[in-house]
Amino acid sequence: MSVERHVSAGGVVFKEDGGQLKFALCGRFTPKLWALPKGTPKPGESVEQTAIREVAEETGLEVSICAPVGSINYWFRADNNRINKTVHFFLMSVTGGSTTLHDAEFDTVEWFPTEEALRVLSYKSEGQIVQKAIGVIGNLKNERTILNSSKG
Repeated sequence: MSVERHVSAGGVVFKEDGGQLKFALCGRFTPKLWALPKGTPKPGESVEQTAIREVAEETGLEVSICAPVGSINYWFRADNNRINKTVHFFLMSVTGGSTTLHDAEFDTVEWFPTEEALRVLSYKSEGQIVQKAIGVIGNLKNERTILNSSKG
């Protein structure tokens, strides 16, 4: 049995709605699944380019990267091979598009408030990535506050 190493990239897409953080999750009805958008690089793509493209395809949203969040690593078997996969995630803000424009890989794309997003995500590791993203959002807000107060 051989070992293959795979890399993917995706995003934690967020928005503020009435002072509340919300996250875009991709869902399947059968079997029930809620996940972060992610996918495999095309030849020559950077992980950042892959993340932006995959998020756009899977959510229908146009996004920009705010900051790296972190990565998850896991093992699985496929075709009698052991696969070691690393998925790099980036915090992303919405610049356009619509969740109604998502591709057929998922049945639905919906916005969830923080606690509900953490509760419904199918993979614990992705919940940990969302927790990290919440910390990154807080740090970005603090940096903006410090920068704005230093201008006065």
